Amino acid sequence: MSRAAAALLALALIALVVSSVHPYDRATWFMEVAPIFIAAPIMIATYRRFPLTDMLYMIIAVHALVLIFGGAYTYARVPLGDWLERLLALDRNPYDRIGHFMQGLTPALLAREIFLRGGYVAGRRMTAFLCVCVAMTVSACYELIEWWAALALGQGADAFLGTQGDPWDTQGDMFSALIGSIVGLAAFSRLQDVQIRTLQMRPVRSL
Repeated sequence: MSRAAAALLALALIALVVSSVHPYDRATWFMEVAPIFIAAPIMIATYRRFPLTDMLYMIIAVHALVLIFGGAYTYARVPLGDWLERLLALDRNPYDRIGHFMQGLTPALLAREIFLRGGYVAGRRMTAFLCVCVAMTVSACYELIEWWAALALGQGADAFLGTQGDPWDTQGDMFSALIGSIVGLAAFSRLQDVQIRTLQMRPVRSL
């Protein structure tokens, strides 16, 4: 792992610790950052056997920071979203769309790396298609989790859901994930290919 990737991951870890000190709502913070608690142990456990490209580590770290800020402030209150709302003359804080954009971008590139390095898919077009499918599956599962949280917590889930009164919030979130997956594949595939080659296409044992 490069120093830049390691530094960014360390920054995300520090931000996670700092955000846990006094979040806007403790339960919302935990639900928003829960993916980090799942992903981090997996990355640590598989690092020697299946290290990821530096580019992907950086993207994961940025995604983690997006989740952390959303958890600390709640998505409807993140200052960056307030600034974008004023700048673009929007009728709501758009920070949750950034989160769902990353929710499409990160899984798509992670799936691509696994597919290519493992030789699981033949053909670039099919690989891209399946990567988008993976990203959209992740997005759909997350929306189901939000639905279950709403049923279980009632009004207490409002901060976690971040709908801000938008009846089409679920569709908007999934569309943001779709855009994220497509943009991610279009923007980073070539760089990812180069970095995969530097890893010498290490064989992937069963995950």
